[in-house]
Amino acid sequence: MDDRLRGNRPRRRAGRHFLQIPGPTNVPDRVLRAMDMPTIDHRGPEFQALGREVLEGVRAIFRTAGPVVAYPASGTGAWEAALVNALSPGDRVLMFETGHFATLWRELATRLRLEVEFVPGDWRSGVPAAALEERLRADRDGAIRAVCVVHNETSTGVATDIAALRRAIDAAGHGALFMVDTISSLGSLDYRHDEWGVDVTVAGSQKGLMLPPGLSFNAISGKALDAHAKSRSVRSYWDWSAMLGPNASGFFPYTPATNLLYGLREAVHMLLEEGLDAVFARHARHAAATRAAVEAWGLEILARDPAERSNSLTAVLMPEGHDADRFREVVLEGWDMSLGQGLGRLKGRVFRIGHLGDFNDLMLAGTLAGVEMGLARAGVPHRPGGIQAALARLARDG
Repeated sequence: MDDRLRGNRPRRRAGRHFLQIPGPTNVPDRVLRAMDMPTIDHRGPEFQALGREVLEGVRAIFRTAGPVVAYPASGTGAWEAALVNALSPGDRVLMFETGHFATLWRELATRLRLEVEFVPGDWRSGVPAAALEERLRADRDGAIRAVCVVHNETSTGVATDIAALRRAIDAAGHGALFMVDTISSLGSLDYRHDEWGVDVTVAGSQKGLMLPPGLSFNAISGKALDAHAKSRSVRSYWDWSAMLGPNASGFFPYTPATNLLYGLREAVHMLLEEGLDAVFARHARHAAATRAAVEAWGLEILARDPAERSNSLTAVLMPEGHDADRFREVVLEGWDMSLGQGLGRLKGRVFRIGHLGDFNDLMLAGTLAGVEMGLARAGVPHRPGGIQAALARLARDG
């Protein structure tokens, strides 16, 4: 287009934008087409069939035989729903500072008038099972009513071993509810709500479930339902009882996000067609290749313990004197790729590479090429060869 006709409009960029933040993730074409449906009567039989199929299908992703409720909300809504349904004002809650999102959940709990015991952390490590067991053993009068942890801390790329925490709770002989945030792990990392004895699992639609933002979830154990019956928290929109009644026949107590539910049905089909174990293996393979690239560049991965490094994203520390946000700007301007920014105390200190959702080897290769070119253009000290290291790892593990 002639510049006189284009006016002030930005020049078109060819190709597809690389959205490599750790959520929202790229929405696959199958899900986009599934959502491209006319609005239907959310009180009619067509919706009832959709509701029943979605609510049943999503249980397989949580690996639970119990109920899963879905709210038209972000993950923050699911945080609140978990707390107000199973706890009462004044209840003591044990939380761990693993990063920005663990901190935000703590702040929400405090506003709900829960008494929060927040164990400090360095934002580079997960929740230590030994420390959890020790604290619960010391709580002889059972004052702690719930343990709340983030499975995969999106701000740091650190994953906590949830099965180990369950063993720690059991070893302490403590009756606290176990609540887990899986917003950036569900559908990406191995997760087992029933087997690991989780009472409330919190999740969102916009990451491993491959949907746009707008749906949030609580998977609920029988123990959590018993606690719900005794909870004195004020709630209306978030009330599990109000949801579970209509859900039993495929309906919702208020107008649902119908088109997102169409997309969720398709996303569940896609995950089960690939097989959850294969999905987790794919994420592990891409994470290993990404870490190989970072190490070849001579940069530092934020997560200290290799066993705790997330398979859905990698947070990379910038060398001293270099700003991660300026580097991200260079990558966006030069190659139309978005990388995750540092959050909270990590602002300007890290960039985050998302490698989760509907993602394959060629997409990862393009992502890492963009990072390596950006490092060179931004003048960030590094060694070349990260892409080759990643490709070699992909070939070895393929």
